[in-house]
Parts: sequence; C-alpha cells; structure tokens
Amino acid sequence: MKPIHLSALAVMAVFYLAYFTKMILQRRKGIRTDQIGKGSKPKRVLVTEILMKIATYAIVAAEIVSIICDLRAWKSPLAWAGIGIAALGVLVFIAAMATMRDSWRAGIPERDRTVLVTTGIYRISRNPAFLGFDLMYLGLLLAFFNPLHLLFALFAAVLLHLQILQEEKFLTDAFGEAYAQYRRHTGRYFIL
Repeated sequence: MKPIHLSALAVMAVFYLAYFTKMILQRRKGIRTDQIGKGSKPKRVLVTEILMKIATYAIVAAEIVSIICDLRAWKSPLAWAGIGIAALGVLVFIAAMATMRDSWRAGIPERDRTVLVTTGIYRISRNPAFLGFDLMYLGLLLAFFNPLHLLFALFAAVLLHLQILQEEKFLTDAFGEAYAQYRRHTGRYFIL
C-alpha cells in the first residue's frame, strides 16, 4: 500500500477508535451513549435514526473499499488535500466529544437528560460532531473519488442533516429559550 492509502486508513482508525472509546468509557459510568433507533420515539425519529445508522456504517464500507481497491475514477491532485480535510474532521469530532463530556449521546435520548453545551467548539458550531463526520466523508471522497463512494457519502450526509433537524426540535423542547438564544448566535454547521 502507498502512503496515501495508509494515511487514509489511519485517519479512519483514529476517528472510529475515538468514537468507540467514548462509548465504552461512558458505558462504564452507566451512560448509554448509543440511543440511535432505540426506545419508543415517534416513528419518524426512529426511521431517520435507523437510516442514519445504516448510512454511517455503509459509508465506512464504501470508504474502505475505495481506499484498499483504489477505485478512484481519476487520480486527483487533491488526494492529499482530501486526507487533510478528513484529518480536520477527526479533530473537530474529537473536540466535540471532549467538550460534551458526559452529555455526549448518539441519537436522541428518550429519558436520559443532559445539559445544553454551548462552550468550546460549540461556540462556533451547534453540530461540530456532525460537521466532523461530514468533513471526513468529504475528505476521503476527494482523496479516493468514485461514483459509488459519492453515492454513499451523499446518502450519509443527507441522513446526518435529517438527524440534526430532529435533534433541533428535541433541543428546542428540552431547553426552550436557552436553546433558541443559542441558535440565534451559533450556526448549524459554522458560526455564520
């Protein structure tokens, strides 16, 4: 394997190692992090969460196949820039998890109440974890572009966005005016 392939796999490994380590550490504290598609949520929420989970697993497979088999439709000079964007996504994602501390959840919690986090990286993005996912997807797509990879990346990005919209409704209901004020000052993805 070439250095670019190894770099891409390393970026992915760090991302998912961070994600699963956080889940394990929270489980040891009695916190159920993965609440995606679980519980008696409204059907619309459950369907979106389940589709999002499928999309986020499917994109991993598409990325690995694209990297290992090097299915790039063209050899892009942007490949290393893509690895850099993916690495930035990992850093944004890890910063989001660290800032959330024990309020971190995957999916909308049914009974498990958390605090509204508006500090750290959450001062510049209401959804930095999702932004981290999207940056990783975009970066790896640039590095190892092929039409199938593009389809999976778009599917995952759309489902993550639909999940954000559902979480915004949940946060509005849960935190009321505090969340409304936060929304007025902080963009969904970026500060603007």
